[in-house]
Amino acid sequence: MSYLVGHYNCKLDAKGRILVPSEFKEQLGEQVEEGFVLRPGLHAHCLELYTRKDWDEVQDQLRQAFSQFKAKQEAVLRKYNAGARFVKLDAGGRLLIGKDLIEKASLVKDIVITSVTTKMELWDKDLYEQSISGDLSDEEFFDLLSENIK
Repeated sequence: MSYLVGHYNCKLDAKGRILVPSEFKEQLGEQVEEGFVLRPGLHAHCLELYTRKDWDEVQDQLRQAFSQFKAKQEAVLRKYNAGARFVKLDAGGRLLIGKDLIEKASLVKDIVITSVTTKMELWDKDLYEQSISGDLSDEEFFDLLSENIK
């Protein structure tokens, strides 16, 4: 498995589109043609963008972990998938983001696209900078790394 690498600044246009950086498209190769899944952030005030392949793997994990025949577990599946939608790049290499998702992630104009292992995150630039500087202190960051990476 190869992971995407990068952090890019983009602009959200008046129609709710962003130009996906060519560096990401090059890393994705043929996966660009398969489309993506865009969903509200699970742990952060952002949007998560998955390749179709990575989304299918997440769905396989969910299917193995939760039963649709148990009400609470089905509620988890429903809530996780709420707001998710299939998206493709247009002929100009732009990604159209629905107004509801723009509002949910408080995207304004300046957008950061950053890679996080098996997904990309789309952030309002100001919220991203607040998150990076405020979520974890340097000490907590290093402690978590040393505890979890052997």
